[in-house]
Amino acid sequence: MRGLKKQRRIQVIIVAAVALAVSAGLIGYGLRDGINFFRTPTEVAETPPPAGEVFRIGGLVLEGSLVRDEGVDITFVVTDGGAEIPVRYVGSTAPPDLFDEGQGTVATGTYEDGIFVATELLARHDETYMPAEVIEALEEQGVYRHGESEDAPPSY
Repeated sequence: MRGLKKQRRIQVIIVAAVALAVSAGLIGYGLRDGINFFRTPTEVAETPPPAGEVFRIGGLVLEGSLVRDEGVDITFVVTDGGAEIPVRYVGSTAPPDLFDEGQGTVATGTYEDGIFVATELLARHDETYMPAEVIEALEEQGVYRHGESEDAPPSY
């Protein structure tokens, strides 16, 4: 009788482990297209991602680089102070109102032939907000200091 209880307990543990492994595999499979890794311009310049990989790039829009074409297509350069990556936005909607030169942005898209082709642009939602990933990347490059006063000139 004791052997039967022990055998049943082992069977339950094995079934639970298999169910957990299958669940984890299904969750990973379901999220594979929804996970976009964040990279800085320096990371993209040092180690270009494989063609077709969708990821996010963030930094500051370089002063003097923003060119608005007819329609919603725009080109600009995103920088973190260490590298500059040209970006072409080919989205279906106009960029956010607060998207402008010298402002922080995060773009989602692919890196093709040395140009980041963005399908989505995110910008600050007010004058004081900047995405956390962009702040961290700029602080690492020494271009941005978190907590600067509003009256101080930007450090980029």
